[in-house]
Amino acid sequence: MADEKVLAAQKWVNATYGNVPGYAKCPEDGKTGWSTMYALTMGLQKELGVSPVVANFGDGTVSKLAALGEIGSGWAKNANIVKIIRHGLFCKGYNGGYSDTGYFDPDIVLAVKHMQDDMGLTQNGTLHPKVFKALLNMDAYVLTAGGSDEVRSIQQWLNGNYWTKKTVDIGPADGHYSRNVQQNLMKAIQLEIGIAEADATGNFGSGTQAGLKSKAVVSQGSSGIFVQLFSAACVFNQPIVTINAAGDTVQTKTVLKKTFDSNLTTFVTIFQRFSELPVTGKGDYATWAQLLVSMGDPDRPVTASDTAYTITPSRAKKMYGDGYRYVGRYINEASAGGGSKMLEEGELANIFAGGLSVFPIFQDNGRTLSEYYWGNGYTHARKAHDQAVHFGFNRGTVIYFAVDFDATDADMSHILEYFRGVVSGLGSKGKRYLHGVYGSRNVCAEVTKETYARHSFVSGMSWGFSGNLGYPLPSNWSFNQVKEYKVTDGTDTFWLDRDAHRVGSDPGQHSINKPASPAGDFINYIQSLYDLAKAYGKGDPNQLVMEYIRSDKYDDATFRGLIGKVDAGFVAYANDHNMSIWDEFKDPFTGQYLGPEHMMATANGQYVKPNPKGDISLGDVAGWGGDLMTLYGEWRRDHDSYASGATYIRDKMGKIGVASTFGFTDLVEDVDGYLIAQAVRGGKTIVQAVRDHYQGNAGLTRFRDYVKQRFGGTISEAAAQAKKILTDTPLSTDGAILVGGRVLLIKKFGGTDALMPHLLPSGQLDEWCNAFGDNLVQHASTERVRRAEYQANQQRFLGSK
Repeated sequence: MADEKVLAAQKWVNATYGNVPGYAKCPEDGKTGWSTMYALTMGLQKELGVSPVVANFGDGTVSKLAALGEIGSGWAKNANIVKIIRHGLFCKGYNGGYSDTGYFDPDIVLAVKHMQDDMGLTQNGTLHPKVFKALLNMDAYVLTAGGSDEVRSIQQWLNGNYWTKKTVDIGPADGHYSRNVQQNLMKAIQLEIGIAEADATGNFGSGTQAGLKSKAVVSQGSSGIFVQLFSAACVFNQPIVTINAAGDTVQTKTVLKKTFDSNLTTFVTIFQRFSELPVTGKGDYATWAQLLVSMGDPDRPVTASDTAYTITPSRAKKMYGDGYRYVGRYINEASAGGGSKMLEEGELANIFAGGLSVFPIFQDNGRTLSEYYWGNGYTHARKAHDQAVHFGFNRGTVIYFAVDFDATDADMSHILEYFRGVVSGLGSKGKRYLHGVYGSRNVCAEVTKETYARHSFVSGMSWGFSGNLGYPLPSNWSFNQVKEYKVTDGTDTFWLDRDAHRVGSDPGQHSINKPASPAGDFINYIQSLYDLAKAYGKGDPNQLVMEYIRSDKYDDATFRGLIGKVDAGFVAYANDHNMSIWDEFKDPFTGQYLGPEHMMATANGQYVKPNPKGDISLGDVAGWGGDLMTLYGEWRRDHDSYASGATYIRDKMGKIGVASTFGFTDLVEDVDGYLIAQAVRGGKTIVQAVRDHYQGNAGLTRFRDYVKQRFGGTISEAAAQAKKILTDTPLSTDGAILVGGRVLLIKKFGGTDALMPHLLPSGQLDEWCNAFGDNLVQHASTERVRRAEYQANQQRFLGSK
């Protein structure tokens, strides 16, 4: 909605200065924006004698203002400057008065005092040049949506204490930690450690580092300005998001303090653990650095690295001797000069023989915004999958897709669309690999929030990126790049990036081409895990087994909303007893490699959220329903070349070797997970259910049993259930979660403009749903032939004995 006072300001400034050289007219739309503030700034420059005028309130404008003397109550040297002040106040949200007096009248004085109070300054009602500069920008001085009162109080405190210093501008007081706020905090620290005003630039240079080490170390019992500045930095880096023993997400916070108390010690200890710093509980140099800049102390001990150089046996030996245990390598993009950026054949053997693990990075240039769109993400993901398979990376490997430029908030919609394409591309290849993100703190956090990236590889070394200034480390960070340096090993030299690694995050890969275990080994594994679940002594052992196996890939916010969180205590208990998540085994009936994580997520969903007879449930979304939603999204993405939904299902659903999010193994995992859950609900232990399914005859009739038990054995019922899962909007909490999950999955794989199922013409939707039912029945029919062949082979085998 247009603001009449803002509109009046826009019309006046355009009419008054429209013919001034360099002046750029602002839109006359009644909405405050930078163009309006720049227009007022250029008008001010004209009145001050600056020519040509420019859209920047620089030092020249400030010095010209200072030459006018104090601008305050009764000032009337230039009526147009007074009008600019009055219009600026309205554009800023303050009442500048309604009478055009041409002098600095009481209404203006009152409004300026109000603004100064919001800024955190002494209320004298005069416009110092810096206050004038702050008037004509887009910073807010009141709490804005999503802002923090605690952050705002620190912003006001910084403004009030340091705004008169030579290099310090008045910062926002909106409750949001940002680049400008980070710079003002850094300048305040520099001033307090004794750096001259003219040299307090906000850069984390050698003088600042030396001053922090010698003057600013604080600990419990300390008091004074450095405790205030240190606790302010802590507030700007909060909340620290961790998972407690019960599996709950915990946010740890603190407040601005004058004395370093036990509560601040607790916060610092948690922050140090989260950041992989030595746990001292003190405001030591390493902690100060980590709070202030994205790379932290670049020379602190780290265990990870990444490089564009080939790892030879001698280089691996050197790296291991220097304390490295992980190395990131590119699975594409060979580079000219300085060695091959891409992994070379046989290089992984050098890495593993040298005692190192590897984490793969995919980057296809990725240095301009124009490269980030859905189609490119989809193509890159499929290429990354193929490259990872070529090099032999095991199922479940996290591939980090790079955003190698300073992406801003304005760029984020494009970045997110690219990663939605990545998710879809990996899904279309069978979900063998997981996506991670490489980029600034802000990029990593946003991509994780919107696309559920498994881990974040933070480009902390690029400390000047706007996405690294004013943002805390993302909660899922695994690697943080802190320093590039040249390694010298005799006559050999190569460049290496030093990376901090977060313990318990991405372990990388220490082998390739891991063979799929036979079903018998998987059954023994289930028995061992079940025994541990019973020994744990809390909860349902069957459910604990399901939760443990899904815990790594299927315990994000979406799955927690669908079927609840896993028991983190049992996960820790099992890990402490040398258990790990089984990622693949060979199905004895089809010879296909199945993923237990997806299968047990499906089983867990049906076990805790079973569907009522003739109806749907959140448990369905954890299995077949979710896969049908993603397949629908893919159809909407491809509908220009696949007008018929029935044809799409026929070509893509339950097929071996076809690019699809609902391929053959996905379908088998949905089917087996459902049947195993039903067997457990019927009284079997999960060990018995899994054994009967893969060593008995249950696996021979999986599709027949599934269609009968879940869909009443008919195409029409399967079609009806499909239509429910795609269109129903139940009036319940579970219903809201179902609808939200449906929209998320369809848009993730079909794009943000994907047409929702309920908006399809009814004939097209019915055709889609009937094709789903027909597909399931066809699998049951085909299974009869496969079952006869399997039984005949078994008879021949037994006869030969």
